[in-house]
Amino acid sequence: MELHSSDQGSDKSSDKSSVRSSAHPAKDTPGNTPLLSAKSIHKNFGDRKILEDINLTVEPGQILTLIGPNGAGKTTLVRIALGLLEPDGGSITHREGLRIGYMPQKIHVEPTLPITVSRFLQLANNRNPSLLGETLDLLRISHLSQHQINAISGGELQRVLLARALLREPHLLVLDEPAQGVDLAGQAELYELIGEIRSKQNCGVLMISHDLHLVMSATDEVICLNHHICCHGKPEHVSNDPAYLALFGASAAQNLAVYTHHHNHEHDIGGDIIGGGFIGEKEQGCDHD
Repeated sequence: MELHSSDQGSDKSSDKSSVRSSAHPAKDTPGNTPLLSAKSIHKNFGDRKILEDINLTVEPGQILTLIGPNGAGKTTLVRIALGLLEPDGGSITHREGLRIGYMPQKIHVEPTLPITVSRFLQLANNRNPSLLGETLDLLRISHLSQHQINAISGGELQRVLLARALLREPHLLVLDEPAQGVDLAGQAELYELIGEIRSKQNCGVLMISHDLHLVMSATDEVICLNHHICCHGKPEHVSNDPAYLALFGASAAQNLAVYTHHHNHEHDIGGDIIGGGFIGEKEQGCDHD
């Protein structure tokens, strides 16, 4: 069996590393300790400065989103946070006993490998069959359980990857572009599901996105990253920050208004509306553009 998660950036550690341990457990009691803390993270790939003086924490029940253009260092920072890559300076601290569920951008399954969605997910956790059923129900993909994983759509695959992360019963979910390959309407429901998961399980969520308007209604705090932290705070504040506007343009901030509306309906996997209507600026349909 050959499964490959997509990966951006090099995993080559610098010979100039000033900190050798990239992830170590915090010794404080769980109740007053962040799930994850990054302090003064620096990373270079050769002569290229990828990350400079990055600080962040993720608390239980918090959704923190990293946004930034392609190549800004988001995935590199997450790989350091996961302990998969050594920083050249700074430190990562995990709460003692922390369980992390990681959802990569993509996963490649050999086309000739016959494996159903159910069997694929059992590889992540075969100790608790009832949890598998509950997770499939939560993500509304129970009907896919016996489908071949190579035969499902891109949006369906993203939910399967999210299910795989949840089967680790994580304290912290790390989601790398979770809506990749999902149409705009389907993205809205996916982010609503992530918020629902946070509320039900009180897990922290560290999420990567290239676009603030996609996660506007689903995140508590935003860090705008472009090799360094350009700005951070509540999404509505970041959207008006001069550093954000300089990076993404004024038109990006105007598009965010669409994502502040409220719903009284749901979307299916394909993005179609299931019942209900729209409460907000428009009376008909649902505009997620």
